[in-house]
Amino acid sequence: MRRCCEGVGLPCLFKGVGMAAPRPPSYLLVFDFDETIVAENTDDSVVRALPGKALPENLRQSLREGSYNDYMRRVLAFMGDQGVTAGDFKAVYENIPLSPGMPELFQFLSKNHELFEIILISDANVFGIEAKLRAAGVYSLFRKIFSNPASFDKRGYLTLGPYHSHKCLECPANMCKRKILTEYLAERAQEEVEFERVFYVGDGANDFCPSVALTSSDVAFPRKGYPMHRMSQEMEKQQPGAFQAAVVPWESAAEVARYLQELLKKKC
Repeated sequence: MRRCCEGVGLPCLFKGVGMAAPRPPSYLLVFDFDETIVAENTDDSVVRALPGKALPENLRQSLREGSYNDYMRRVLAFMGDQGVTAGDFKAVYENIPLSPGMPELFQFLSKNHELFEIILISDANVFGIEAKLRAAGVYSLFRKIFSNPASFDKRGYLTLGPYHSHKCLECPANMCKRKILTEYLAERAQEEVEFERVFYVGDGANDFCPSVALTSSDVAFPRKGYPMHRMSQEMEKQQPGAFQAAVVPWESAAEVARYLQELLKKKC
């Protein structure tokens, strides 16, 4: 029997003499962060670190479509001017609540870690993501985190950079998640790691772009009622069959855990 039985309470039998080398994970699981792993948009949440817990109106009105990364650089500079420290930022990120059912999903993944390679692709920032994942005790589950670089400069200000440049017309200038995912899959294939299925858990419009690149054996898990879910429904209406992956909407991430649990049982 395949090693998928490990971690789900079923014995596995191996034929042949000697121990085989550990097999690579069968599945790639991709997470978004804001409003997926955590229940909030962290760029909004972080404003709670300000003494007045709000941005001035002129700064809020400076946001332009497609240039959110630039806007957040201005927000972080303002917060630095107001005396917000690294400790203040860290405390806010650590206390952002997880989305409903996310602890159950992480518990399932921890028990079945040998089957899933887990990565995170987010348009938030590395500092905030790592702070929250460490506080939640799940940082070690992730093989790689793709997000905008963030660090504290000599003044103690949190600075933010763009992740990369790209030519996708659907995504913000600083990040195309489809480009990140396709390049990651190509890199792992070069390393002779190919996945039976890719699972993508997200919520936003920038999660729809990579989910369109999924194949018919893959599964998209859009948060129910959020842009990724609505956009996949609209594509199916306008171009039936164009969205190839199975679509499994969720309100609680425990539903994702149950779907994956059932998949493992069927494999065995």
